[in-house]
Amino acid sequence: MSEQTQAKPATTGAPEERRSRGTFGQKGGDRRRKGGRKGPRREGEGKESWVPTTKLGRLVKEGKIKDIREIFVHSIPVKEHQIIDHFLGSKLTDEVMRISPVQKQTTAGQRTRFKAVVVIGDSQHHCGLGIKVASEVATAIRGAIILAKLSIVPTRKGYWGNKIGEPHTVPCKLTGKCGSVRVRLIPAPRGSGLVSSPVPKKLLSLGGYIDVFTSSSGHTKTLANFVSATFQAIKKTYHFKTPDLWNVNPTPISPFAEHSKFLSEKRTEKKYKKERGERGDRKERGDRR
Repeated sequence: MSEQTQAKPATTGAPEERRSRGTFGQKGGDRRRKGGRKGPRREGEGKESWVPTTKLGRLVKEGKIKDIREIFVHSIPVKEHQIIDHFLGSKLTDEVMRISPVQKQTTAGQRTRFKAVVVIGDSQHHCGLGIKVASEVATAIRGAIILAKLSIVPTRKGYWGNKIGEPHTVPCKLTGKCGSVRVRLIPAPRGSGLVSSPVPKKLLSLGGYIDVFTSSSGHTKTLANFVSATFQAIKKTYHFKTPDLWNVNPTPISPFAEHSKFLSEKRTEKKYKKERGERGDRKERGDRR
C-alpha cells in the first residue's frame, strides 16, 4: 500500500506582514504596549481629594475651625458641601421625599426632566432641604443632596411649660410660607409627639424635634411648597431672640480676622517630581527613541 503524503500548505509571511503594518515612521508597532503606567503612583491618586476654593474651605481643611457653630455664629455662607461633610458627614441622614417629572415645551417638542426633593439632618441640631431638576433621576438626587447640605441650618429647641430635662419642642410659635402653603409650628407638652402630616413630620424628626403641634393651610398637595414652608418655619427658630440669648457671652472674633495671616499666605501645592539618576534622565533631541 503506497504511502500518501499530504502536502502541507506553504507558510506565507502574512503574520510577519501583519506585525509590520502600521510601523511607517516607527510610530505604530505594537499598540498594546501603549498606555502603560509610567512611574510610581502619585500621592493621593485614585481618591477624591478635596481642594478647597474658598477661604472658609481652606480654614476647615487645615483644622483652623474646630466646630461648625463658629460658622453659624458669624453667618458665614457655605459654598462647598465638603465643609458640611467634614463636620457632620457620619451623622447626616438623607431622605428622598419625591421624584416627579416636569416638562417644558420647546420648538422640537416636549423636554422631560426630573425634579427631586431631598431633606437631610442629623436628628439632633441640624436639618436642610434641597430641590434639584436634572435630565436623569440619579443626577437630580445627587444635586438635591448637595443643595441640602449647603442649606443646612441649626435648629433651636425649647420647652413647653417648666424647663425640666432636655429641650424637646420649638421655643415659640413659628410660621413659614411658600406659595399658597402656610405652616405653623406650635410648642407641645412632653409626650405629645409630632402631630402633623407625614411631610413636615419627616423634616421635624430630622431636625431633632420630639413634640410639636402643626397647623397648615393652602394647597398642601404641592409637596415641594409644603416642605419649603416647614423649612422656612424651622429657620426662624434663631430669628426671634429670647432673653436667654441676650449677649450672655461676647461675640468671638471672626475666623477670617483670627487667621488672616494664614489666608494671606500664598497657596503652595505639592507637585509630583520624578526621581532622577545621578546625571539626570534628560536626553538630547536626537538621542530620544
